[in-house]
Amino acid sequence: MGLFDRFRRKPRPGVLRTASNQDTSHLEEWTKTRQGVEAYVEPKTTVTETTVVLVAHDGEWTRRRVASTDAARSFARKHGMPIYDAGIVGYPKRMRDYTARQKKLGNG
Repeated sequence: MGLFDRFRRKPRPGVLRTASNQDTSHLEEWTKTRQGVEAYVEPKTTVTETTVVLVAHDGEWTRRRVASTDAARSFARKHGMPIYDAGIVGYPKRMRDYTARQKKLGNG
């Protein structure tokens, strides 16, 4: 521990991180490089802000924070992709299959 380490700003416990430009940039780039992408909105919880899960045709997926459910809808509309409420419809089987394949390969 350095002499001034105790004075560095640390994230406050219990404070949720909000969506950032990096989150949006990641979603934009991910969408551009995948086919058949669908969006699944996850509602805000006591632990995380609203998030969107993007799932490609092969089941590959990514999750990032978004400002709101409306922001997720706007993102999906802008990119011409369908959007679903994950709490109502759940996640597609191809997403679970992709995760299982990655675990078998030692990538997950």
